[in-house]
Amino acid sequence: SLVISLLIIWFSSESLQQSKNLWVLFLYSFPSEFLIAIVPHEPVLLYFGKFHPPLTVAFVAVASTLITEAINYSAFNFIAETILFRKIRHKKAVEKIINLFNKAPFLAVWIAGLTPIPFYPFRFLVVIARYPLIKYLLAVFLSRTPRFFILAFVGNIIKIPDYLLIIFFIGITILINYPVVSHLLKKRRKNKIKTS
Repeated sequence: SLVISLLIIWFSSESLQQSKNLWVLFLYSFPSEFLIAIVPHEPVLLYFGKFHPPLTVAFVAVASTLITEAINYSAFNFIAETILFRKIRHKKAVEKIINLFNKAPFLAVWIAGLTPIPFYPFRFLVVIARYPLIKYLLAVFLSRTPRFFILAFVGNIIKIPDYLLIIFFIGITILINYPVVSHLLKKRRKNKIKTS
């Protein structure tokens, strides 16, 4: 509900959307990094990079990202202790993925955090594989800081116009949410057909 509240506040306040205050970036990182992100962080880092030193932007974003990832880890840890998830953990395919991950867990998290690989599966995987929180947060810090710095640096150098950042934001938001929305719509159509 915190994430939903932050998004509602963000989208309902034109002054917040146009703010250059780093607190906005700090708070924005929660919905952009929470569980399965529903909004992208890239356009926002490019935007703040236009107005602040890239290193400052990177550290503000990574600070809130680390807090969010600690919350994610705790939430997944709670869920992972349920009977359903304990059963899932012992399926052969899941055990194979965990074994593969455990061969180089720090490197896997670091690569996923640095590159555009979808990161949310690793949020689940570190908990299911019982990877220690402190090592996970260190890998997140060492991967996300340079990624965030590069994005802010590009924003600082290129000064992408706001309208292009908005288009980029909308495009990425649609791209990352399409699979979920598509699945829900298909499920809804199937339910309508069954009830007809």
